[in-house]
Amino acid sequence: MADVNRGNRPLSPHLQIYRWQVPMLTSILTRVTGNALIVATALIVWWLLAAATSAEYFAIADGVVRSWFGKLIFLGSIWAIWYHFLAGLRHLYYDSGRGLDIPTAEKLGWACIIGSVVLTVITVIIL
Repeated sequence: MADVNRGNRPLSPHLQIYRWQVPMLTSILTRVTGNALIVATALIVWWLLAAATSAEYFAIADGVVRSWFGKLIFLGSIWAIWYHFLAGLRHLYYDSGRGLDIPTAEKLGWACIIGSVVLTVITVIIL
């Protein structure tokens, strides 16, 4: 094994030369937003438990929820919910056997990303 010539073998792609693709980005975003929704859910549960505990503890939790950090978490959660909704619709379309070619997959990926941002802005304006 030690005498194997490794210099002539091709190397696998790495981040310096690999080109990002929209389906790859949407797959990563689905995982990231799913985990971000867990954080938001934990914050909501903490807030509700604090409300059931005492007025002093609720004041602390409410202060965190109403702070810039809490508002940022909930804004991200609104976007993540819309993104997951649109990505779910995209996957239902994929499950029907359509949209699996690369140009259509890229268009649907951009539609999920842009659509979720637009729907988030509309939701924030309405709320």
